[in-house]
Amino acid sequence: MQNLTPSGQSVIQNEILIRALKEGSEQAFERVYTDYYKGLCAFASQYVTETQECEEIVQDVMMWLWENRLTLVPEMSVKSLLFTIVKNKCLNSLSHQQIKHRVHESLYRKFEDQFEDPDLYIESEMMDRLEKAIQSLPADYREAFLLNRFENLTYNEIADRLAVSSKTVAYRISQALKILRTDMKEYLPLLLFLLKL
Repeated sequence: MQNLTPSGQSVIQNEILIRALKEGSEQAFERVYTDYYKGLCAFASQYVTETQECEEIVQDVMMWLWENRLTLVPEMSVKSLLFTIVKNKCLNSLSHQQIKHRVHESLYRKFEDQFEDPDLYIESEMMDRLEKAIQSLPADYREAFLLNRFENLTYNEIADRLAVSSKTVAYRISQALKILRTDMKEYLPLLLFLLKL
C-alpha cells in the first residue's frame, strides 16, 4: 500500500485511504485511528462530559468504520464521516440520559387522571420492570426504539442518525417491541396504551 498521509489533505489522498480500507489494510485503519482519535475525543467532549464515555463513543465509531469499510465510497470524506457519526452518537447519548426522566413524566401524565394516588403507581413494580426491560434490550434495538418512541423520530430520521437503512431500523424496532411484549406481558394492556406496543 502507498504511504498514507493524513486523510482530508486532498481528494486523492482520501480516495487512496478509502481504497486501502476497503482492501482490508490494517495499516490504513491504524493511520486513521492515530490521526483522528484524540481530535474526535476532544470533539465528543463538547457534547459528553465524561472522558470515559467520550473515548467509548470514539472507539465504537472506529470499530464501525472498520466493520463497514466495504460500504465506503471514494467520494466520501473519512474525516467528515467520522466527525458526523461521533456527533450523532454523542447526541444519542445525551438523549438516553433524558430517557428515564421522560419515561417517568410520560407515565405520570398518562396515569395521574386514572388513579387516586398516581405516585404509588409511577414508582411501582411496573415502572421498575419497564425501565429494566428497556435497558436489557440489545443496544441496537434499544437505541432505535427509544429514538422512535421517546424522541418521536421517524424510521428515516433514525436511519440517517444511525447511518443504517430504514429497513434495518424497522427490524430493530419490531424486535424490541416483540421482546418488550414478552417481558411486560402482565402489564400489556397499560403498555399498549402508553407506548403503543
